[in-house]
Amino acid sequence: MDLVEIKIEIPASGVEAADTVLLELGLDGWSLLEDVIAKRAWVVGIFPSEAEVRSRWAELRPLLPVEPMSEPAVRLLADADWRDSYKAHFKAWQFGRLHWVPVWERESYKLSAGDEVLWLDPGLAFGTGNHETTRLCVERLAALDAELTASGRSRTGLLVIDAGCGSGILALSAAKLGFHDIVGFDNDPEAVRVSEENAELNALAGRVEFFVGDLISGLKDRSAGVLLANILADVLIRFAGELVGAVAPRGTLILSGILAVENTQVRTAFSKAAPGWAMNHRVMGEWSDVVLIRPA
Repeated sequence: MDLVEIKIEIPASGVEAADTVLLELGLDGWSLLEDVIAKRAWVVGIFPSEAEVRSRWAELRPLLPVEPMSEPAVRLLADADWRDSYKAHFKAWQFGRLHWVPVWERESYKLSAGDEVLWLDPGLAFGTGNHETTRLCVERLAALDAELTASGRSRTGLLVIDAGCGSGILALSAAKLGFHDIVGFDNDPEAVRVSEENAELNALAGRVEFFVGDLISGLKDRSAGVLLANILADVLIRFAGELVGAVAPRGTLILSGILAVENTQVRTAFSKAAPGWAMNHRVMGEWSDVVLIRPA
């Protein structure tokens, strides 16, 4: 499917502020491109039609914290062109024995004996692991896996839920780590499609149930041993009751997508929603997580 790209140059000094706005507002289809050597930066949008490009730019323009340095450049973008441009922003990384690697490095990437790899083709969905919010989640998941292994606790019957699955990275990472009962949902059908493609890339088709849903329909009548929600802080707070209610006894709730300055607010909200639960948090750059463990 051909897409349409809009590209607007902004001051390089404004990249961080623009990135924060895009993440806080959760505006799909937008990304930032930065040339650190030339000290130039652009806001880039990818959408299905020129009409939507124009509409979305009119929506974003007054919200940007910096002044554009150029008029919008609009061009037809074949699917292959999009994937090539994305390669500059998605780099392989690892935590413990699990590696997250772009699929275009499949032939050249060297994997150590005993390690696992998740090949990713993120397409238009957020979630390559290159952002702190995703790393906070997958590192928590890998640490939980190590704890379960050390304690001898069985993964049988331990449901893992990836709420807001994006590219499927969290759910598929759980599958690579040996969890068996896994579901992932997103309110964006494109994210679900990309997640299923990534499952096929990793010979995991059918191992994870991906579906379109929100924090009400996706969590209804479910009881998770591990519930991951990498979503913006205001959404987490608004649906605190639903998230807490979907965690089984002794289960773990991993929350991310939280700016470090918002962490206290999130912990306060979840302390009220889950009294008596153990809680801790971490900070990574400007971002943070909150982890809660339900008592037995």
